[in-house]
Amino acid sequence: MKIIILGAGQVGASLAEHLADEKNDITMVDVDSDRLHELQDRLDIGTVTGQASQPDVLERAGAADADMLIAVTNSDEINMVACQVAYTLFRTPTKISRIRSQPFLESKKLFSNEAIPIDVIISPEVLVTRYIKRLIEYPGALQVLDFAGGKAQLVAVKAYYGGPIVGNELRAIRSHMPNVDTRVAAIFRRDRAIMPKANTVVEADDEVFFIASRENIMPVMSELRRLDRPYKRIMIAGGGNIGFRLAEAIEKKFQVKVIEQSYARCRMLSETLRQAIVLHGNASDRELLTAENIEEVDVFCALTSDDEANIMSSMLAKRMGAKKVITLIANPAYVDLVQGGEIDIAISPQQITLGSLLTHVRRGDVTNVHSLRRGAAEALEMIAHGDAKTSKVVGKRLDEIEYVEGSSIGAVIRGDDVLIAHRYLVVEPEDHLIIFLTDKSKVKDVERVFQVGFSFF
Repeated sequence: MKIIILGAGQVGASLAEHLADEKNDITMVDVDSDRLHELQDRLDIGTVTGQASQPDVLERAGAADADMLIAVTNSDEINMVACQVAYTLFRTPTKISRIRSQPFLESKKLFSNEAIPIDVIISPEVLVTRYIKRLIEYPGALQVLDFAGGKAQLVAVKAYYGGPIVGNELRAIRSHMPNVDTRVAAIFRRDRAIMPKANTVVEADDEVFFIASRENIMPVMSELRRLDRPYKRIMIAGGGNIGFRLAEAIEKKFQVKVIEQSYARCRMLSETLRQAIVLHGNASDRELLTAENIEEVDVFCALTSDDEANIMSSMLAKRMGAKKVITLIANPAYVDLVQGGEIDIAISPQQITLGSLLTHVRRGDVTNVHSLRRGAAEALEMIAHGDAKTSKVVGKRLDEIEYVEGSSIGAVIRGDDVLIAHRYLVVEPEDHLIIFLTDKSKVKDVERVFQVGFSFF
């Protein structure tokens, strides 16, 4: 596939790396020639220096015969104009754009072929807000991912000493919970992936990924770790787009306080939020945190646009008694450095955005892609098409499918039913299969398994 990526920032560079590894023809456009040379030195991609929305720049990038254009520059306006130019002059089939501005997102009539022709809109702030909201709703979870519109969820938890299943084989989950169906898709132990079997023994500090229907998530979590009490008090450092969206989304269910440095922004927040308390100040101010009873806070969320400020305020809040801290970190080099110590969960907006982008780039009928373990692994939701003659999966039992090394099927969604993967389950046409892949370089191999033979058409 020939793909043009506009913008060589963190998201654009990560996307180019993923797609180039999968043998796509990638051309990247940016105004920063030094940045492009740096990427070209380590990635097999083409580059064009120039303003991404200019017709001559897009023409030099190969827009005339490109299959897809992905606009992820830092400017919403440039992204939108680039999509318009690609459609009007080059008839580029698929146009994906990152849009941050809330007024643009709320205008439903703005994006269509008759107006601004964008096929897929990606909003990092919306994706990150939704991600954090799920972590707050599931105390103790490290990651919560939706499949099939939320019918099934993949949850990562850290197994702790004292958990009922720790020290026991995975098959014991069924005896502990005979009425709950779940499957452990993968275990990461000391950063090494383990494909679980019935006799695999769960150890303390294992990072366990399991899949279940939404209503069974909490019972399964209670098997793997001491279940945290439901959260009540949430403190948000940073009243920017993400902090504001999160406060607005959770203020009805939780006691929310927002700390914001800008007085003008504080006024806007206090006038818009109905129940959350807005505080003017610095989240790294020890006296302010003491006055606001930081020791009673269940979750401290550091969501400013400054990585260093987020890390320092999170560490301070944790040392002063906050039970859990969630920290937004844009620099991927910092994420692995800080998570697991005083910072409980470090969130990379680039990885969350990347997963959403990959959903629309993958070949075949892929309806969901989630990046796991900060990009080391992936979870895919793929639709099985064809019949027993034309498909390698339809009509076969799960134990008859030719699996790619490092992959496993966690669940099958059939209509409204979530069927946890067991060896005798037979795949039917239009089933949604949730596939866990510990090695993202094997994605192409998985896609080939799901390809339909020509006789089907």
